[in-house]
Amino acid sequence: MNIQVVPEHKLSSVAPLKQCNVEKKEVELILVKDQNGVQYTSTSIVPSPTNHVGPPGSSGGDERETWGKKIDFLLSVIGFAVDLANVWRFPFLCYKNGGGAFLIPYILFLLIAGMPLFYMELALGQYNREGAATVWKICPVFKGVGYTVILIAFYVGFYYNVIIAWSIHYLFASMTNELPWLHCGNPWNTPNCTVPQPMNGSFLDNRTSYAKNKNTPAAEYYERGVLHLHESRGIGDLGPPRWELSLCLVAVVFILYFSLWKGVKSSGKVVYITATMPYIVLFVLLIRGITLPGAMDGIRAYLHIDLKMLNNPKVWIDAATQIFYSLGAGFGVLIAFASYNKFDNNCYRDALLTSTINCVTSFVSGFAIFSVLGYMAQKHGVRIEDVATEGPGLVFIIYPEAISTLPGSTFWAIVFFIMLLTLGIDSSMGGMEAVITGLADDFKILKKHRKLFTFATAFGTFLFALLCITNGGIYVLTLLDSYAAGTSILFGVLIEAIGVSWFYGVDRFSEDIERMMGFKPGLYWRLCWKFVSPTFLLVVVIASIVTSTGLTLDDYVFPPWSNVVGWGVALSSMLFVPVYAVYKFFSMPGTFKERIAYCVTPEHEHHLVKEGNIRQFTLKHWLAI
Repeated sequence: MNIQVVPEHKLSSVAPLKQCNVEKKEVELILVKDQNGVQYTSTSIVPSPTNHVGPPGSSGGDERETWGKKIDFLLSVIGFAVDLANVWRFPFLCYKNGGGAFLIPYILFLLIAGMPLFYMELALGQYNREGAATVWKICPVFKGVGYTVILIAFYVGFYYNVIIAWSIHYLFASMTNELPWLHCGNPWNTPNCTVPQPMNGSFLDNRTSYAKNKNTPAAEYYERGVLHLHESRGIGDLGPPRWELSLCLVAVVFILYFSLWKGVKSSGKVVYITATMPYIVLFVLLIRGITLPGAMDGIRAYLHIDLKMLNNPKVWIDAATQIFYSLGAGFGVLIAFASYNKFDNNCYRDALLTSTINCVTSFVSGFAIFSVLGYMAQKHGVRIEDVATEGPGLVFIIYPEAISTLPGSTFWAIVFFIMLLTLGIDSSMGGMEAVITGLADDFKILKKHRKLFTFATAFGTFLFALLCITNGGIYVLTLLDSYAAGTSILFGVLIEAIGVSWFYGVDRFSEDIERMMGFKPGLYWRLCWKFVSPTFLLVVVIASIVTSTGLTLDDYVFPPWSNVVGWGVALSSMLFVPVYAVYKFFSMPGTFKERIAYCVTPEHEHHLVKEGNIRQFTLKHWLAI
């Protein structure tokens, strides 16, 4: 009997492991017995402890890293979803749109669209173990939408990092015995600077609410001391970058780079601080806020119930857009994060848990915000609506001013801006991870040089962000915030939902989930994916286009050419969808019908096209749920 190793070419008839939906294993030894001219093989198969079952045609068992611990993933998702908008946008929207009544459309849209889309993206990334672009091997013609969301995430990094830089600037400015926005008489103040006193609102004219008053020390510090907005005549007059903000922006880029350069192994540890710190600080601020005089008036105003507001279509549009942007579906981040999960992770439970935590955080943050607004209203003798505002005006003017009047104001200011910093950092980390993972999975050379690519991405966002820290940088930031991730991100998720639920098939997607977790999604989720969520997104896309108006910032009206530039930014990402679809069609071989078939058939099933077995060409596929 002769014993020899079988040459690799003699095993060519064995189906490649990557094409089989079985656990990938390692062959320890292959023996051959040559007896009477007949060869027999004997193999010893050893399961690889690091490999996991994966989808057909996937790299499910390759060397893709996974999260160190389950909590790393959960904190990363929560940290991304819970961002500045939870603090500076939701409380004001809730107050403006009927208080407690606003929760009715908000929770409704959470259940019929927010959670289903959140769940869909987590399952899509986890099953295919790919980023936002290459995940579309399930339906190649839609790969363009992957590039759309990656580009949008990159755009958002331009201006979102600037807001974090403002937080760092305020954090360092707070490290003094007397906060710089407490009094007038500083080099940046004007002769009109007025320290507000409880004068029953008599220092305000009938046209100006307290929140819009530009002559308070806090307002002048933000607009003149930090932004130098008075040195710009508009978006056409930007001026040079501010060196103080440039240094803060450099700090942001360094934090992001060293958080991401080693992949989820490093970012998964950073979120232990950045995702938990906001909750600690929010709790501390809430306890302090409700002890202030007038706090209960603010909370009552926040929770007042005005059911008549539900007759206003704008309230429903606000609820729909807020739930969508709040959860963060469509930026490719959830797909990227989930792609590093173990194959059998229960992403259904993760979706319910993290999306609920996000929305509860938004609601609770309103108590911390409006308790302080109630205090401000009583202190200055004005109405709640005069001090209520949203966006940067809330967190960089009104809230800091309130803090400056408290005993131990330096401590409270430092605590508050640490919360803003951590809220922003982990959300920015998520956006950058979506870009890095999405492109690295598509271009393997980038994955081999992850550290260099991470640096290039971070440095790229820094260069573009310099436009937002000029004298007129706030105008650029406003334009990007309105157009870069406005209608374009809604359009991207609409195409994503259609691609998964209709072209790939909601029934097949459900079977993929069953392979991972052992159970299929219920009928509720399948109906939402196929009908409710796409309809919801279509309505919101149309509403966002119809209600779009020319850009303004306080009293400044943007010139018409800037709106053209804004729509150009939006279209630059959206056009990837049709352009790539056309490219994919003409790059496929065969007849017109075969090209269509290759475009809509998962890559691992392309061999079925030649056999004429094309699932998408049957009525059963389109009717399946």
